[in-house]
Amino acid sequence: MKYIFVTGGVVSSLGKGLTAGALGALLETRNLSVRIQKFDPYLNVDPGTMNPYQHGEVYVLDDGAETDLDLGHYERFTSGSLSRANSLTSGQVYEAVIAKERHGDYLGSTVQVIPHVTNEIKSRILKGGEGVDVLITEIGGTTGDIEGLPFLEALRQFQLEHGRENVLFIHCTLIPYLRAAGELKTKPSQQSVAKLREIGIQPDILVCRTEYPVSMDMRRKLSLYCNVPANAVVECRDVESSIYELPLALATENLDELVVRRLNIAARPSDLQNWQDVVRKLKFPTHRVRIGVVGKYIDLQDAYKSVYESLIHGGIANDCGVQIVRLASEDLERQGTKPLENLDGILVPGGFGDRGIEGKILAVRHAREQGVPYYGLCLGMQVAVIEFARNVCALDDAHSTEFSPGTRHPVIDIMEEQKNITEKGGTMRLGAYECRLQPGSHAFAAYGVDAVMERHRHRFEFNGRYREQFTSVGLRIGGVNPRTGLVEIIEVADHPWFVGVQYHPEFKSKPTQPHPLFAAFIKAAMKYKKGFASVE
Repeated sequence: MKYIFVTGGVVSSLGKGLTAGALGALLETRNLSVRIQKFDPYLNVDPGTMNPYQHGEVYVLDDGAETDLDLGHYERFTSGSLSRANSLTSGQVYEAVIAKERHGDYLGSTVQVIPHVTNEIKSRILKGGEGVDVLITEIGGTTGDIEGLPFLEALRQFQLEHGRENVLFIHCTLIPYLRAAGELKTKPSQQSVAKLREIGIQPDILVCRTEYPVSMDMRRKLSLYCNVPANAVVECRDVESSIYELPLALATENLDELVVRRLNIAARPSDLQNWQDVVRKLKFPTHRVRIGVVGKYIDLQDAYKSVYESLIHGGIANDCGVQIVRLASEDLERQGTKPLENLDGILVPGGFGDRGIEGKILAVRHAREQGVPYYGLCLGMQVAVIEFARNVCALDDAHSTEFSPGTRHPVIDIMEEQKNITEKGGTMRLGAYECRLQPGSHAFAAYGVDAVMERHRHRFEFNGRYREQFTSVGLRIGGVNPRTGLVEIIEVADHPWFVGVQYHPEFKSKPTQPHPLFAAFIKAAMKYKKGFASVE
């Protein structure tokens, strides 16, 4: 068993998660089994209750764990499916330690950060790596942050206990360019490594985030001051068009070769053909479409990260470049549907709260009436149901009880098992549930199977009391949960491609394995664009 720890210095948002994911992808091309996990120093038990502006997207796993968006990068870059064992926060650590103390597990000892907190962290490293050749663990935050010190101390102990031959440290740093001086500066990286070495950790590889090439002289300088071999100073420049170029870029820098040599792993040479094919389709697509994403947090890139990436994956499946047009739903409430013109498809993602809801409903109506391909995810399905109820079923005040508790027509209502829940954290319908598909539906055609497992994160659902009323006027139920009867998929039968799903398919899409519904949506957008052009 080999362990790789990825830390970061100088500033946050250096791309530690992407580096870990890309390295995992490279090691898999060498026929190694890989798993990646994330340790976050914040005291929240998980990011499930955080505002997207605070932490970006909440990424949900099959077992219902609400996790950091970096786990999305891990799953997209590698073949494995992760679990709650691969996501750890300080909140979880201290919660576990205090529970053990209350239970008497420490036999009266004084409970301290060392050894009790660090032991808890080390136990999660071992649990997270069970059954694979290589475990990559990213430590969130920046070296020097006070909340991250227990994690770094645990890593220092872990290397001592498991042997340097089995443990490798990668430190991601920034090489800033000072325009006034006209040169790159290595001092911040030197200081960051010095801070790491004070804790007792010597990095084996430096991954240097930079906007400009790092010269050999600069690599030698970093080698001298940071005590790493010059060939282990890895340049990580911003990629041209897509994060999926990163495995190829890091392969050029021999990152995977450095890792297997340092850890003495017997591995075959890498086969990069799949990633080369992905990048070729991204950079030189045969077709192009414009997809409008109508959301509440549209000005924040990370709020809908998995949705954007899955749209790109759908484009890869069709050799099609996807131009994503971000549209704030509140702007539609003020401006009307003009911003929706010249789109080849419209997608409404999930979300919570009533801000911008009427703008989303307006986008749904435009897509339904104009024949524009529509794809609704979770809340995007629910607003489609509301729009259909109001404008096809003539239920003028139809709404969701989430936004209008007193509505006369609650076509979307809180789930029965949610009615008595008072705590917000980790209490939604979370994780993978079965969906049985209806033959003849768009969803059935896309998946090509009778049943699928998809990940959920919601409290409200399609109100079954209205099912017959809806289906009698053209709403098709494309999929249901066989155990509960919960409506999972709705479609408009007389529309070229109009699909809403109660779940979050964006959490199961990869560039090398695009999600079937995203691939079908982009294919429908391409067909719509072609038909519209021929009419012109």
